[in-house]
Amino acid sequence: MADDLKEKTAKTAKLYFDGYSDERPFDLWRSFDKKLAKDLSLFVTGTVYAREKIPHQTRQLITIAALTVLSREEELKLHIYAALNVGCSPHDIAEVIFQCGIYGGMPVVNQALRVLRQVLQDRGAWPLEPRED
Repeated sequence: MADDLKEKTAKTAKLYFDGYSDERPFDLWRSFDKKLAKDLSLFVTGTVYAREKIPHQTRQLITIAALTVLSREEELKLHIYAALNVGCSPHDIAEVIFQCGIYGGMPVVNQALRVLRQVLQDRGAWPLEPRED
């Protein structure tokens, strides 16, 4: 069972965060407490994010919405990157961010769109053709 959880954790982390060059939460945790970092990673990535109750794309869009409304830019950057890795389109991510304006206000939308734009620039996917519908 423990080996299965380690495998799921590694597989999910690779799926979401492969190629992400900035510091990940696991790296920060590990710099303070290696054992706790491992336990947190096994739970967060191997148990919660690896669940197949909803598609990875849906899970990441939900995460983006929550992080947008909470104004958590660093985590938002990580999860926008992850959303793109699991197949979310930049337009769908932007739509989720715009939806957050109803509950979080337009300042968080503007902040999140800047993060999205930066991630797309970093990945060589900017400028984006705007939606006209």
